[in-house]
Amino acid sequence: MSFLNSLCTSIAYTLIRISIWGLGNIIIGLLLFRVIWGFIGSRHARFSDFIYPRHVIIEYTQSLLKGNPKHYYGHNPLGGLMVFALLGALALTTLSGLQAYGAEGKGPFASIELQVVATAMADDDHDDDKKGKDEEEGDEFWEAIHEFFSTLTLILVLLHISGVIISSKLHKENLAKAMVSGQKQVPPDD
Repeated sequence: MSFLNSLCTSIAYTLIRISIWGLGNIIIGLLLFRVIWGFIGSRHARFSDFIYPRHVIIEYTQSLLKGNPKHYYGHNPLGGLMVFALLGALALTTLSGLQAYGAEGKGPFASIELQVVATAMADDDHDDDKKGKDEEEGDEFWEAIHEFFSTLTLILVLLHISGVIISSKLHKENLAKAMVSGQKQVPPDD
């Protein structure tokens, strides 16, 4: 029975690792596509269409809190800000995930040691135990960074979904449909 449990656990762990690695690669591909699309895509998909000055973002936020936000045909100022926040969080999540995987000796960063803070050495005496402990601490460091950015990404996704729901109700339009189709209905009063 223990053998079967061990075997099933090992298989499940391997499948999860393969799935996570595969999903990470898909996210990297989607990130690259979105960044490229942000420069060559349709008018309202381009980054230049939804970069707003700080005062416009503040004015929009104030009008949103009053329940009467200005209507935008593309991304509104908070939506545009969220796009950059999500892209940044996803990029840092994938980078830290690749680094954590590389710290285990796997993936494209397996042979690359990316140090955020350089280690100071008082002397040249290094034994294998210390080296092993340092590598384990490096694994834990990148796993903690990856977990932080994963959690941040989830929070941003929840905020984004909330913003879409709120904006859809205030503007009486289906923003989720517009995000999928790329077509936004013009309200009759505009």
